[in-house]
Amino acid sequence: MAEFLATPFGTFLLILGQCLLVTVCILVALAFLMYADRKIWAAVQMRRGPNVVGVFGLLQSFADFGKYIIKEIVVPAGADKSVYFIAPMLSFILPVIAWAVIPWNTGWVISDINVAILYIFAVSSLEVYGVIMGGWASNSKYPFLGSLRSAAQMVSYEVSIGLIIIGVIISTGSMNFGAIVDAQRGSFGLFNWYWLPHLPMVALFFISALAETNRPPFDLPEAESELVAGYQVEYSSTPFLLFMIGELMAVVLMCALISLLFFGGWLSPIPGLPDGVWWMVIKMALCFFAISMVKAITPRYRYDQLMRIGWKVFLPLSLAWVVIVAFLAKFEILGGFWARWTIGS
Repeated sequence: MAEFLATPFGTFLLILGQCLLVTVCILVALAFLMYADRKIWAAVQMRRGPNVVGVFGLLQSFADFGKYIIKEIVVPAGADKSVYFIAPMLSFILPVIAWAVIPWNTGWVISDINVAILYIFAVSSLEVYGVIMGGWASNSKYPFLGSLRSAAQMVSYEVSIGLIIIGVIISTGSMNFGAIVDAQRGSFGLFNWYWLPHLPMVALFFISALAETNRPPFDLPEAESELVAGYQVEYSSTPFLLFMIGELMAVVLMCALISLLFFGGWLSPIPGLPDGVWWMVIKMALCFFAISMVKAITPRYRYDQLMRIGWKVFLPLSLAWVVIVAFLAKFEILGGFWARWTIGS
């Protein structure tokens, strides 16, 4: 078996199997995360939420999936059909391929590359094209306005996210997620994680992730009262489903990034307890719970407020933090608290 896997065809099958395993696990998890999102929102509003399909309503997401699959695909008469169908596929494929560099445990990653963060930057910067193409190809002013609004929003907050991650890169001396997690390993458990030295940026990254993925209270591209549901208003059936899956998968990807960059990934929070993939899953679930609670309890911002926060508050703060961390790391303040490569990590 080992000899077969060493052949080019065996290597291809192994990589294909790894990709399918990760993709299927994430898609199944998305179904239950969507169920959890709706249940959390319902609990805050003191109502039941999904509770009919399956035990406790656990199969509600699969029922919705089947509904979208069997519905008729309605294409607007004036739409650019090729771009119209490429847009949702692009919005779905790009978040999927981003998971190729996300590690779940030591060695549990499809592609353990040293420029994993650059890969994430490249993929996330391309996701805006799916939104723009969907709005433009629909041949309607409302989705086009929604796509322009979403493009400006995503580009604005990508800058802040990138600068915040640069601070983590400076502390670690590497763009590999495995090295970033190893740099957070120590005898003090969760107090060795990057949330403490980079504490001001954790909140900024979390808020920027909400804006980057069009989650409430920053879901201005989908503001029904202003834009009739935004860039995907002319989509139905499977293409609409691809947009929604891609958007939710991007949210879960942000949960994974927050866990890896600031909360130790698969590391145990308590010294003595074994590390493992379950810690990564628990941290991602807690992060998703926080995102769901923000959706349930926070009123929507105006679009001018959203852009003002991104360019006049988050950008200067994240840029200043890069300079501060560079200074602290260069002079090894507090014995390498911000310069983890100096302490053997």
